[in-house]
Amino acid sequence: MATDPNAKPSKASHIAVSYYSRLDIQNAMFQFCKNRETVANHNNNFFAKRPDTFDYPSDILNQAKNGATSFHTSEEIWTNPLDINTDMTPQQYNQIKTGWDLLIDIDSPFLDYGKIAARLLINELENHGIHNIGIKFSGSKGFHIIVPFKAFPKELGGLQTKDQFPEWPRAIATYLFKKIRNPMNKEILEMSSKEKLIEQGELVSEATCPKCNKPTIKKKIHKYTCPNIKCKSVLEGFTKKRLAMICPSCNTKMNLINSREVDFCETCKINTAKLETTSSFGGIRQKNIQAGFKEEVTIKSTEDSVDIVLVSPRHLFRSPYSLHEKTAYASIPLTKDQIQSFKPSDADPLKIKEIKNFQPQSVEGEATLLLERALEQAEKEKPKEKPNRPPTTQHRIPLKNLVINSSMYPPIIKLLLKGIPKDGRKRALSLLLAFFTSLEFPADHIKEIIQTWNTKNYAPLKEGYVRAQIDWSLKNKRLPPNYDKPIYKEFGITSPPAPGIKNPINYTIKKAFAARPRASEPFYVKPKHKGQI
Repeated sequence: MATDPNAKPSKASHIAVSYYSRLDIQNAMFQFCKNRETVANHNNNFFAKRPDTFDYPSDILNQAKNGATSFHTSEEIWTNPLDINTDMTPQQYNQIKTGWDLLIDIDSPFLDYGKIAARLLINELENHGIHNIGIKFSGSKGFHIIVPFKAFPKELGGLQTKDQFPEWPRAIATYLFKKIRNPMNKEILEMSSKEKLIEQGELVSEATCPKCNKPTIKKKIHKYTCPNIKCKSVLEGFTKKRLAMICPSCNTKMNLINSREVDFCETCKINTAKLETTSSFGGIRQKNIQAGFKEEVTIKSTEDSVDIVLVSPRHLFRSPYSLHEKTAYASIPLTKDQIQSFKPSDADPLKIKEIKNFQPQSVEGEATLLLERALEQAEKEKPKEKPNRPPTTQHRIPLKNLVINSSMYPPIIKLLLKGIPKDGRKRALSLLLAFFTSLEFPADHIKEIIQTWNTKNYAPLKEGYVRAQIDWSLKNKRLPPNYDKPIYKEFGITSPPAPGIKNPINYTIKKAFAARPRASEPFYVKPKHKGQI
């Protein structure tokens, strides 16, 4: 690919040749990138042709002289990275793959938040018996943590560990994030006041039902009292009468004395007020009744602080000691004791003196417990398949019989399809794929839509990344998040497009139902009885 003549030189481009000419830097990068696919980035303008790898340490300097500013390498380890072919099946990939490292990308917009996440993650790894952990600065505001493949068992449950990429490392990353999420949010709340976080739009609070553990919604409840001295009835409910509430005991017009918000579970049909009533005995109310509805506080910037997306086939991350185009800092390895006091200026390439190894010397099998716990958790959270039920005689309209066009897309999908003008491309891609796969669009049509969308972004995502995400989403269909999740606010959507709409899918299906042609017969036909022709 030719260089864009209009592209502005990055900060790193001014020092790349002199920096990469250091023999100790070349050797450190070469040793880590052995048997890994390693690709040069040219000033954020384009990546070198894939697959590629280093043959000699001097390749690094030679590529820098040709315009390379940074180098990105794979989590997977191969017999020969140059044998990789995009037409290979997963089984063929496994034949030339010798292993993978667990690489956790702490992706946070604030360095202080990243430090908290890194420290908590390291503590969790150590609690699971892992004491040989690699840590490095990402070059901007985050950190990378690595647990080498050697630390994992060669097989588990009759499956070869090397062949379970990306499923097993994804399960581990998800498991660890859930472990650190609450303590991380607690520390950030202590560091920044709750009021300040709310003002910045960083704080997201969500209550869960004590029965079904599902998120609740906020509803207003109204309290009425009967002014009749002989009656004095009290009523509390969600209905607010415009004219008057009549007392059911004495038919007197009741007085509205207050309204308040309560947590309401639409599945179990219980609310805070109901719990308060059932939790009182003999006129003595138990304390902290509202604790029945568990409140989860999420800091928006930490919601995706552990980048699960990074764990995908042939995804690349910044190599140790590689420069970062925007900051011109180097991605330097650190010790866990250096994290708290670390400043980005410590990664100034002109100040680097001591060369450290990012990949530690692991003890074989020390990550077995972590892998077992993560897989157990993933199995528990796997959606249970509903038993096959005999068809009912009710008229039903299968999704495949609905005609859906772009005019029926909700505003958020229409907005995203115009292209992403700034940060948020990966989250937008995830949302779009969840939307289109849930509606059972044909795979070819989804690929066409996403490819067109990607060309409209301020900087298109790499083709290999997009292709991997499409393939994964087609195999692992999931609904888009509900409108009460913080992701929509990032794109300027603060409320559902219509009352009662909880999810983008609901909106589109409702539109499609309304637009369907009237037919003399229902789409669903009652099955014939046995013996009928």
